[in-house]
Amino acid sequence: MFRIEPRYLPALQVVFADGVSVWRDLVAGFTRTLLETLIGFLLGAALGIAFGITFAYVRTAERAFFPIFVALQTVPVIAFGAIVVIWFGNTILSKIVIALYLTFFPVAVNTLRGLQSVDPQRMALMRSFGASGAQLFFKLALPTALPTIMVGLKLGVSLGLAGAIVGEWFGDTVGLGVMLLQSLYFEQVPRMWVLIIASGLLGTALYGALALLERRYVWWRPE
Repeated sequence: MFRIEPRYLPALQVVFADGVSVWRDLVAGFTRTLLETLIGFLLGAALGIAFGITFAYVRTAERAFFPIFVALQTVPVIAFGAIVVIWFGNTILSKIVIALYLTFFPVAVNTLRGLQSVDPQRMALMRSFGASGAQLFFKLALPTALPTIMVGLKLGVSLGLAGAIVGEWFGDTVGLGVMLLQSLYFEQVPRMWVLIIASGLLGTALYGALALLERRYVWWRPE
């Protein structure tokens, strides 16, 4: 029962030793994947929030474009990754675009749903006191939607990391995805576990940073 073959699960000290042996490449790959994920996430989050607000207040835009975005999300990222590389070149830009693509949709959907959850009675009450459209948005609608938006952001950053790693599979020289593909090709099982752990730590750090921001600045919850 305890004689697990190293091919399936190598000993922890073997994995650690392998990670130490390639620590320079590991740090370079970790930094590159982090950069791709952060840029793609920030751009995707900004676009997602912008489109979510637009869909909430311009119903024609929601009916026209939201079904298209839903349809696009049904296409697996691995299916169009090669096209993205052809369009944007085998550079960091193509990885950022894939991370942006995966981040955008959950943020847009959660922004839309959050803004749609605003209590109409509170909206009517503020209007009765002469609140302007900007005051209604910044003092009622946005605070109501922020907890839901944070859910979309935490989901989006995880998907963005996955997109950056998958994007590196289509061709690159630096990144956790590149190292993972190389270790798979040469069947370096300890190296694969090193990269799995590194990717998990990166995802945990990004998710944890957003969770801390949420706890500090978006501590309330919708009723």
